[in-house]
Amino acid sequence: MTAPEISIIIPCYNEVENVVPVVDALETVLSGMTWEVVFVDDNSPDGTMEAVRQLAQKKPYVRGLLRIGRRGLSSAVIEGALSVSAPLIAVMDGDLQHDEGCLPHMIAALRDGRADIAVASRHITGGSNEGLSSVWRRFLSNTGIWTARQLLNVPLTDPMSGFFAMRRSVFMDRAPRLDGTGFKILLDIMIARPEPLRVQEIPMNFRDRAHGESKLDSGVMLSFARMLTKHSFRRRPRLTYGTTALAGAGLFWAGWRLLSRKRSA
Repeated sequence: MTAPEISIIIPCYNEVENVVPVVDALETVLSGMTWEVVFVDDNSPDGTMEAVRQLAQKKPYVRGLLRIGRRGLSSAVIEGALSVSAPLIAVMDGDLQHDEGCLPHMIAALRDGRADIAVASRHITGGSNEGLSSVWRRFLSNTGIWTARQLLNVPLTDPMSGFFAMRRSVFMDRAPRLDGTGFKILLDIMIARPEPLRVQEIPMNFRDRAHGESKLDSGVMLSFARMLTKHSFRRRPRLTYGTTALAGAGLFWAGWRLLSRKRSA
């Protein structure tokens, strides 16, 4: 088997129904390229890893990495990316909301040297955010985007995107400094070092979830707020502490609201 040019890391939990459709979609858009997909599963009780293993018996470019006793999207991405040797790495969700059709454009941006990292964005011309159907989730996403942009040293319309591709050398350079908590690994990578990355944004249509349930919960929001607060005091001058802290407080409040709703349900 030819060594892959790109490894696609998919952190997952309870996505058994999506494994085969995701691989089918990747086979369509990456036809003619050498690639592999690595499902990093946090010991899902629904049999996600077993579905990955069965598929891997027939398709050698499908791999699985099972984590036991550990949870979290960011840390799953880090472990998955550290396990591959392809020169390019992509990260996408396993719930079919990310438009896999963005991948060839992302790969092209990295191949021709236009970018160190290519980001699928919902917020540039040609992109859409239709998959975030509830007003509540849109509020959380928009608040997180505004806050995250206060920490960036490059223009980026969608720092909350979970779909991006980068050179493996970029990831390895920043891996020792990654926080590894929460669910927004892109922001963590972007601000892990003060040197700015060259970014190319690709328009993405964020689709409705086909199967399973959203991973957005109180723990996710509280972890994200904690990461923002930590990086704001490390990266930004004192003048911006107030605005970042205010937005962070809002995200903490949102996390608490989610937790309260869950308890009363």
